[in-house]
Amino acid sequence: MERQTYLYDAKGKVLGRLATEIATVLSGRDRVDFTPHIDAGGHVVVINAAEVALTGNKEEDKLYHRYTGYSGGLRSISVKDQREKDATKIIEHAVKGMLPKNKLANAMIRRLHVVNDDKHGYQIHVDRTELKK
Repeated sequence: MERQTYLYDAKGKVLGRLATEIATVLSGRDRVDFTPHIDAGGHVVVINAAEVALTGNKEEDKLYHRYTGYSGGLRSISVKDQREKDATKIIEHAVKGMLPKNKLANAMIRRLHVVNDDKHGYQIHVDRTELKK
């Protein structure tokens, strides 16, 4: 099986809608020979991750939580602060939540490559930057 490499431009796109398209390609659900127990998805390169759009007040209200492992170690960060720190984590977190919760998800998420600007070093087979908003 030959894996295609898809290019997505996140500039001005809504996060959830972009993440569903990416998860579909990573899991191989866009292929005619899709089989749930076989990892047949392609590689995805996302450019301009820092310019992804969110609807409503999610920029200030949405929080990402993580736990350090210590008592009282719950740490939270808003989308606005995460965008300043590392904007690639926003898209990676959204896509990972839309992948299946099994052993294949680890292999799928490894094929997701997110960069903050429009410079990348990947060879692209399918350009999906001109999709509707």
